[in-house]
Amino acid sequence: MDLIRILFAILLPPLGVFLQVGLGGAFWLNILLTLFGYLPGIIHAVWVIAKR
Repeated sequence: MDLIRILFAILLPPLGVFLQVGLGGAFWLNILLTLFGYLPGIIHAVWVIAKR
């Protein structure tokens, strides 16, 4: 299941974070980071998924 989340984190970073933590603060932070730049969103999403 983590492989699918990481794949989603690369394609759509907020979706990968949402599948991991739901609509928490990490999700909204990831949306903000993804809007500022796609790469920061990916890095944050992979970090959130790997952390848990």
